[in-house]
Amino acid sequence: MDIPRMGVPDELADRSLAEQHEYLRSKFSRRTMMRGGAVTLGAVAGGVFVPRAASAATPATASSVSAVSAATATVTRHVDGALVAPFGRHLSYGSDPRTQMTVSWQVPVAVKNPFIRIGAHAGDLSRKIQAEVRALYTPAGVGTSADHTQYYVHAELSHLKPGKTYYYGVGHQGFDPAEPRFAGTIGTFTTAPARSQPFTFTAFGDQGVSYHALANDSLILAQGPSFHLHAGDIAYADPSGSGQTTDTFDARTWDQFLAQTETVAKTVPWMVSYGNHDMEAWYAPHGYGSQEARFAPPRNGPDPKNLPGVYAFVHGNTAVISLDANDVSWEIPANLGLSGGTQTKWFEAQLKKFRAHGSGIDFVVVFFHHCAYCTATSHASEGGVRKEWVPLFEKYTVDLVINGHNHVYERSDVLKGEKVTKELPIGGTAYPETDGVVYVTAGAAGKSLYAFPVADTYEGHEKDIDPFQSYVTQADGSKKAVTVDWSRVRYTNYSFLRVDVEPASVGRTAKLTVRGIAETGEEIDRFVVARTVRR
Repeated sequence: MDIPRMGVPDELADRSLAEQHEYLRSKFSRRTMMRGGAVTLGAVAGGVFVPRAASAATPATASSVSAVSAATATVTRHVDGALVAPFGRHLSYGSDPRTQMTVSWQVPVAVKNPFIRIGAHAGDLSRKIQAEVRALYTPAGVGTSADHTQYYVHAELSHLKPGKTYYYGVGHQGFDPAEPRFAGTIGTFTTAPARSQPFTFTAFGDQGVSYHALANDSLILAQGPSFHLHAGDIAYADPSGSGQTTDTFDARTWDQFLAQTETVAKTVPWMVSYGNHDMEAWYAPHGYGSQEARFAPPRNGPDPKNLPGVYAFVHGNTAVISLDANDVSWEIPANLGLSGGTQTKWFEAQLKKFRAHGSGIDFVVVFFHHCAYCTATSHASEGGVRKEWVPLFEKYTVDLVINGHNHVYERSDVLKGEKVTKELPIGGTAYPETDGVVYVTAGAAGKSLYAFPVADTYEGHEKDIDPFQSYVTQADGSKKAVTVDWSRVRYTNYSFLRVDVEPASVGRTAKLTVRGIAETGEEIDRFVVARTVRR
């Protein structure tokens, strides 16, 4: 199964995440107790951090240990904070991007009293707020490293002013960002505006750690986005990323990823959705325990505990919804049925809310990992997504669907009922209220590239090859052959998505201008999604 291999034997590799987690927990918890090694707060059997932990790691209580059948916990040995600096800063909107922001970072060892300073300008960081540590333990044998504990730190900020830029610095006992010698570590973020105004956001999936991933980050920063959407398969801590027995899981890859991404994510909210390579079986039965330690997206979804990557937020006139396609994937069923249908019910309720009269929402953008419509040979289209969610996209006239999973750029014509309702050439305009839905696969953020069954076609290099053959994964895992006539743009190289949002007054036309941009900075695709403002 195409998920991280963490020491699970071949005969269990196709089992559910919960079964793999139970095997690993039994194997390595027993080994840890026999070894009698030190285990920090959060470094318990199952590897899950302890939510809302104290600022500095302390001995686990009896109740927290028994709750997860933990091995023996001991006091963390702290290092002199003057010897280490924070790294890997990344932001996330809260449930209300106008007034809430979470600042997250990492420290390489346990430190005392982590905090954030925040102010209206770089010279005034007088407001000091304590932060929360989430320690994440990976035992030797689960991956390629020795016993390893990672320390992720989070500071939730609220009661901020809409549309305002704040300066911040993160630190701990022994490292104070307010000191002049650390002035270079000061970062900024800007909250969402109180009213609709033009803005830009960017998106991609399947990044990993590489030169190409770093190059894409550099280009994204230059776009000046208000936020960035990462459509899953974030760091690839199993570096080969193929879900095979030859893969080697290394939790330290996440340290490299967060350091790589910091140039953008310390300023731009980095909104994540989780893919198949983000399910790491050791840490929790659903595989997301480690992601809960590393990231802090809004907790306003249907089940933040089991579906931490499912949430929604609003920026100006645009609603953004993150879904967990692992819950509906027929191709990679490790977490199939995880929500028991709760996610889809919540999703429809969100769509109803955003499409209701008076919501103030013009555009609805949905992003998740597995592709509804793609022709790349490695994964193509996911039948589970088509069954569960495509009817809702069409019913509530979703304006744009963004996926990763296939390491290519591909964009559809306008679709409804699995048929082309309108051809959408480069430079064309779609009207979702009458036409249908446009799907973009933007999975070429940095990992090795996939291939199409036919030649590329993109701006300046158009080729009309329709129709051609592809497939859709079925409920039994088989690949149903289909004839495709909807693949309008295909590009087999590193790239990302830029979306410019242009609000309008009632009765006029609001627009999304969507552009595919190559790692070289060249434009490979451009189209517009237009909608009459009704409110």
